[in-house]
Amino acid sequence: MALPPMPSGHATRLAHGYRVGRDAVGRRYGALRATSWGRAIIDRAQVVLGLVGIMWVIEVVDTVLLVRSLNGIGIHPRDLGLAWQVPLAPFLHGGFRHLLSNTGPLLWLGAMVSLWGASELLLVTAGVTIIGGAGTWLIGREAIHQGGSLLALGYLGYLVARGIVERRALAIALALLTVSWYGYAVWGILPGTPHVSWESHLSGMLAGAAMGYLRARKARA
Repeated sequence: MALPPMPSGHATRLAHGYRVGRDAVGRRYGALRATSWGRAIIDRAQVVLGLVGIMWVIEVVDTVLLVRSLNGIGIHPRDLGLAWQVPLAPFLHGGFRHLLSNTGPLLWLGAMVSLWGASELLLVTAGVTIIGGAGTWLIGREAIHQGGSLLALGYLGYLVARGIVERRALAIALALLTVSWYGYAVWGILPGTPHVSWESHLSGMLAGAAMGYLRARKARA
């Protein structure tokens, strides 16, 4: 609604005062928004680094103090007595070389999942650990299955499925980046490579894809 006519001097001062006030509010809002974004980025980074950091701490303790006794813990297919070990499997590795090969994909793919929020990353991690672990427990060979690749393939499946189903700019961009950077990892779901748990790769990817589908449907609702 237009203001009534006023003398030019008052009008100038009123306009100037409004301009100053608007700029001050804008600066405060911009500062708050920048702080909010900064806090959100830090929170997401802490979760991603924390998950991978836990794996490294466990491996150091296992190597230095426990003489690799944790190598016997993991997914023991169809063994009900050891089913409690299923949630631990993604955080355990057969050595530093095994852990190092998983660290890069976990950091990058985990960071991309966390763009939907730190809580989303934790939810996907929990879902892939339980559902993917259960799948490995059902179809796995008689061996001890462990390693963060279950989570990495789960994140990959989540990102691709969410991009296909949600079809929004961010989801599509992340799906394309995932396929471009780590599409080769899909070959890991095929049997034939010695000492590689293709069962956990396949189960993790399917679990992640299921979660990506469900979360995308919820986002589109």
